[in-house]
Amino acid sequence: MARVPHIFPIWVVLAAFATRMGSAAETPDPPARQPEPRTMRLEQLEELALERSPALAVAARRIEALQGTFLQAGLYPNPTIGYQGEEIGDEGRAGQQGIVVSQRIVTGGKLGWNRSVVSQEIAAAEQRWQMQRYRVISDVHAAAHEVIAAQRTVALAEKLVQLGDDFLRTAQQLLAAREVSRLDVLQANIEAQAAKLRLERARQSLAGQWQQLAAQVGIVDLPLTTIEDDWDRREPTPLVWEEALQRLLQQSPEWLHAAVEIERAKADLASQCAGRRPDVELVGGVAYNFASGDTHAGVGLAVPLQWFDRNQGNILRARAELNAAHDQLARVELMLHRRLAAVFQEYDNARATVVSYRSEILPAADEALQLVSKGYQQGEVGYLELLTVQRTFFQTNLDFVAAFRDLQISRTRIENLLLSNALDEPAP
Repeated sequence: MARVPHIFPIWVVLAAFATRMGSAAETPDPPARQPEPRTMRLEQLEELALERSPALAVAARRIEALQGTFLQAGLYPNPTIGYQGEEIGDEGRAGQQGIVVSQRIVTGGKLGWNRSVVSQEIAAAEQRWQMQRYRVISDVHAAAHEVIAAQRTVALAEKLVQLGDDFLRTAQQLLAAREVSRLDVLQANIEAQAAKLRLERARQSLAGQWQQLAAQVGIVDLPLTTIEDDWDRREPTPLVWEEALQRLLQQSPEWLHAAVEIERAKADLASQCAGRRPDVELVGGVAYNFASGDTHAGVGLAVPLQWFDRNQGNILRARAELNAAHDQLARVELMLHRRLAAVFQEYDNARATVVSYRSEILPAADEALQLVSKGYQQGEVGYLELLTVQRTFFQTNLDFVAAFRDLQISRTRIENLLLSNALDEPAP
C-alpha cells in the first residue's frame, strides 16, 4: 500500500512564508559601498603646513623671547638695603647700628633707548617669521606640483602599458595571419615589458615625492592621496618684469628685515651715546647710637668720573654697525634683483615651452600615434615606425609635464617672494 505524504495545511505554509519575508524586510543586507577616492587640494595642504610647521613655531618662540627681553630691558635697577654697625662692644655697649639704602639713578634715558633697541629686534624677528611663512607656503606648493607631475607621469606610464599590451596582441594576430614576422612580436613583447617597468619606476617616484611633501607639511605618516590636478585649468599667463620687481622690493621680508636692521642700529647708536652720561648712585641711612641715645641720618651721592671709560668703544662699534646695515640693505636689493632675474627667466622659458606643446606639439604627437596605430592594425605600417611614433608620443608628454611643473614652481617662487627651504636652519 502506497504511503500518503504528510501535507501541511495551507495556512501554516502561508504564515511561515509571511514570517520569513517579514524578518527579511526587517534586517536587509546593507549594500556594499565602494570607498570614494580621497583627494586633497593645495589649499588644504597649505593650511596643514602652516598649522604644524616647526620652522614657524621656532620663529614665533623667538619673538616671545624678545618680548621678555624688551620687558627686562626697561626695568629700573633694584634698590639695595644693608646693615651697618659701628663701635659695637665699645665700653660694653651696643654702639651705633643702623640700615643703609642705596639706589642707582639711571640717566640719559638709557632704559628707553634699551627698549627701543629691543623693539627693533622684535620687528626684525617678526620679519623673520614672515620669511618662514612664505618659505612654508612656497615649499608646500612646489612639493605638491612635484607630486602632481609624478601623478601625471604614472597616468602616462599606465597609458603606455595599455598601448604596449594592445600592440602586442595586434602583433600576435598579424603573426597568426602571416602578415608580420616573429621579430615584430618579440619587439612588441620587449616594449610591453619595458612599459611595465617604467610604470613601476613612476609609481616609486610618486611615493618618494609624496614623502617629501609629507615632510614639508609636517605629517610624516600622511597617507598617499591624490592631489587635485588643476593644470588643465591654468593658463600660462605672462608676467611683467617691472611689476614683479616692484612688488618684490616693496613686500619682501628680506628687504624689510634689512631696513629694520638700520633702525635697530640707529637705536643702538643712540643708546651707546647715552651711555656717556654716568649713572648716579644715591645712598641714605639711619642709625641709632646706643651710647648717647641719639638717632643719626645720612645721605650720600656718588657720580663716576668719565675720565677713561666714556663708552667710546661701544659708540665706535654702533656707528660701524649702522654703516654696515646701510650697506646690507643695498646688498639685499641687488641680491633680490639677481634672484628674481634667474627665476623670471625660468618662468619665461617654461611658459614658452608649455604654450608651444599645448598648441602644436602635443596635438601633433597624439594625431601621429592614432594614425600609425590604425595603420599598424591594418598592416600598412611597420612596427619600427609604430615604435618610433609611440616613443615620441611618450617623450613629448613627459617633456610637457616637466615644463608645466617648472612653470608652476617658478611662479610659486615669484609669488612667495623668492623664499624657500623652510626646514633649513633659520638664521638667528
